[in-house]
Amino acid sequence: MSFVERMIPPRPAPAAKVQSISAARIAGILMLIVWALLAAGLVYMMISNWDTDKFVRYGPRYLSGLWVTASLVSLSIVFGAALSLPIAFARMSGNRVANGLAYAYVYIFRGTPLLAQLYLIYYGLGSFRPQLEAVGLWWFFREAWYCGLLSMTLNTAAYQAEILRGAIQSVPKGQHEGAQSLGLPPMVTFRKIILPQALIVALRPYGNEIILMIKGSAVVAVVTVLDLMGQTRYAFSRTFDYQAYLWAAIFYLSIVEVLRHVWASIEARLTRHLKR
Repeated sequence: MSFVERMIPPRPAPAAKVQSISAARIAGILMLIVWALLAAGLVYMMISNWDTDKFVRYGPRYLSGLWVTASLVSLSIVFGAALSLPIAFARMSGNRVANGLAYAYVYIFRGTPLLAQLYLIYYGLGSFRPQLEAVGLWWFFREAWYCGLLSMTLNTAAYQAEILRGAIQSVPKGQHEGAQSLGLPPMVTFRKIILPQALIVALRPYGNEIILMIKGSAVVAVVTVLDLMGQTRYAFSRTFDYQAYLWAAIFYLSIVEVLRHVWASIEARLTRHLKR
């Protein structure tokens, strides 16, 4: 017998804990069964009520609306990201005027519904047609598509500014101090050290914001923009078939699911050095 065996005799492994079936677990399983049955019934109704003529007639309209939705969301996210940079810097500024203006902007656009903002831009600014024509901007505000793009850009810029501000402030102060000790200029410090770390922190909130904008873009249909929801409303007004909205929901769900997996792969790629 070895010295270790004499000092510490072998012991049997601890018994595995038996997980008891609680009421919460049973309720969860029952809810999953109910949702599975509802999904199966929904699929059955879609297959049994399939109408090829409607698919051929309105299918291209759905694809056209999908393109409008994708273009609106993509452009608004890009323009909103560009606009969020100065707003975030102003929020972190020591200048009271700049900080106050940026705070007011973020407070208003985060505290009011996107639909109300769209109405104010499309109908509110549209009532100033003579003044807009005088400055040569009526061509922009008379088009519902441009008004939808502007309202979505202003809305998402407020959210992205707060995401970026929180991410930048989450970077430890030691990073700034280390860069100063090396004699790096502030701009180089921000671009090479602070911003990359902040963007990693902001990755998931940015993904959530894009998903929210995809779903929120449906409001532009109320101002005659024929996006995915607008084309759905058109199809329903001609057929009075509830499946028109069901297919729209499937499209939105598919877009969100694809984006979720793409964003998760991007996040895993960029944060692979943080995994152990």
